Amino acid sequence: MARLLFRLNDVPEDEIDAVREILKTHDVDVYETDSGKWGISVAAIWLRNDEEFEYARALIEEYQQERQARVQSEAVQQTFLERCQQRPLDCLLIACAILAILALTVWPFLTAFSE
Repeated sequence: MARLLFRLNDVPEDEIDAVREILKTHDVDVYETDSGKWGISVAAIWLRNDEEFEYARALIEEYQQERQARVQSEAVQQTFLERCQQRPLDCLLIACAILAILALTVWPFLTAFSE
């Protein structure tokens, strides 16, 4: 009987491709379903043979741990300027929030001395 192995919803395409390749390389018999026209079905990779479940999950978990370590090391090496270049709107909003808080903090002192 088929068993759900890996959900594909909200998973980056490169991760899906890597999982497919790992399962193919290790000859794990799987098939895929998509979320359908309205996105209400389960997009997933299903295992045809229940007996391979533990083996297949171990392969996927090992890959995900390696991927998580790689992504975290890349994020740590990223500079502030690189983050601002990748997400300029976020940086702009954060800078505006900092300026607003600073202005609200200093405003009472500026108006107190002008009276």
